Amino acid sequence: MTTALLRDATFPLFDRFLKGGASLVAERFTARDPFAAQREIFRDLLRRGAETRFGRDYGFADLASLPFKDAYPRYRFRVPIRSYADFWNDYFSQGWSEAGERRTLHLENVTWPGKIPFFCETSGTTAPSKFIPFSNEMFAANRRAALDMVCGYLDAKRRSRLFQGRLLYMAGNTELSDLGLGVKSGDMSAITLRYRPAALKPFIAPDAATAALPWDEKLEAMARLLLNDPSIRGISGVPPWILLLLKRVRELGGEPLEKLLPGLELIIHGGTSLKPYASEFAALFPGAAPQFLELLPSSEAFMGFQLPGEELMRLTPYYGVFFEFVPVEALDERGGTPPDAPAVPLEQIEVGRRYAVILTTCAGLWRYHIGDTIRFRAKDPLFIEFTGRDRFLDRFEEKVTQGEVEEAVARLNRLSGVEVREFMVGPDIAARRHLWVLALRDGERAPHCEILARELDGVLRELNADYATFRAQGRIAAPAVVPVGEELIYRWSKEVRGKLGGQSKIPHIDPTLEGELVVSLVGYAAPTLQAAG
Repeated sequence: MTTALLRDATFPLFDRFLKGGASLVAERFTARDPFAAQREIFRDLLRRGAETRFGRDYGFADLASLPFKDAYPRYRFRVPIRSYADFWNDYFSQGWSEAGERRTLHLENVTWPGKIPFFCETSGTTAPSKFIPFSNEMFAANRRAALDMVCGYLDAKRRSRLFQGRLLYMAGNTELSDLGLGVKSGDMSAITLRYRPAALKPFIAPDAATAALPWDEKLEAMARLLLNDPSIRGISGVPPWILLLLKRVRELGGEPLEKLLPGLELIIHGGTSLKPYASEFAALFPGAAPQFLELLPSSEAFMGFQLPGEELMRLTPYYGVFFEFVPVEALDERGGTPPDAPAVPLEQIEVGRRYAVILTTCAGLWRYHIGDTIRFRAKDPLFIEFTGRDRFLDRFEEKVTQGEVEEAVARLNRLSGVEVREFMVGPDIAARRHLWVLALRDGERAPHCEILARELDGVLRELNADYATFRAQGRIAAPAVVPVGEELIYRWSKEVRGKLGGQSKIPHIDPTLEGELVVSLVGYAAPTLQAAG
């Protein structure tokens, strides 16, 4: 039987199977007690970690037998909040060796029982690669989360044809590194794609050969696949890359997307806020648009998803992760969390307050400062909004958040004739101002950069009291805008940063201390700007 015939036979059966149980799974999900689930997960994690090196260091054995109200305060007192660098220096580096181009990393009973079989390799902007442990238990937890999300969707959309077709998964580089003894490392999305259950393989695109292509070739191949394969019903990826894909489809097809992709019903997005790109998606689908659902995934843990008909994501505290939250005002000037920061468990959060997220996971991260921030909009259900990384635009002590930066760009895109495709903002230390690099549609240069700068300045004054005060006092000068072409910013990312596509995102806020990234981008663009006059 050919692959196409096997697919055609499998799709209806799988669709009926999922829909048959979707309501039951969705009902079970919405009925769960998140606070009871957190207490149970906390106890189980302590019990599992008790015989590891980390567990012995912090006396988990005696904590695991205590009720939550007694165990949690002791856990919080004993175990400091750690960054990735702290974990690497204290625990992970013992399993690392490097000889020439050969790298090995083995962790067995160090922070999690047994051997860690996978590491999610993420490229730091200003630091070497991070190797985030990804255990078999975390793999299973992520699959449960994905099933709950899919069943929630199918329960709400009983006429869905999603699983009468395929999902286009915009993963990063699917090449995995061999770290010896059966241990693999690579992009988290690639690990998930490569080791997905066999039963799901007919429902996922692209094929392995396409997924392994360099990013620009892969994007072109996926665009042509979308045009030529009507079985694709959904797309999953990061908002800017989904946009590039859909725009290329429109260019190739020469017609509106509603006509080119009539079967596209779902876009699953995560990794960065959709807000700055909302107007572009609306322009692509002026009529009937696909359903958009947001995820809050990471290499460290699955944290939340959105259900159809709900405006916001729900925190999902059911999948092998114990959550703590630190108010953002307790972070230091660089967005870091002090080891003894005033963390609270889920049941003590305050609605409306913005928190940095601290994770204890079934992959051996204990009180790990992940770097994301969220705000709770309700407690029942646990509605949240992703408010960005806890890096701030703060080199002048103004503490402008990523959410505020993205809102400023979103409002800029509402202006007539302005279409910002991508952007980065960072500090111009010498001039004591913010330097905005805006990648504009078709490489067109904005006729009046001063207007764009005034608009950005005005929005940040409105949203951020510290910024408004500092501008009024002259402690921060008016921002400057540098317009570049969309192609240029991606070319810079590929050639200078060595990062393009998949899960590699343009950082919207330059995370370097002196604005090195934004200066690099401006310098890279200089010849083009000079040629344009």
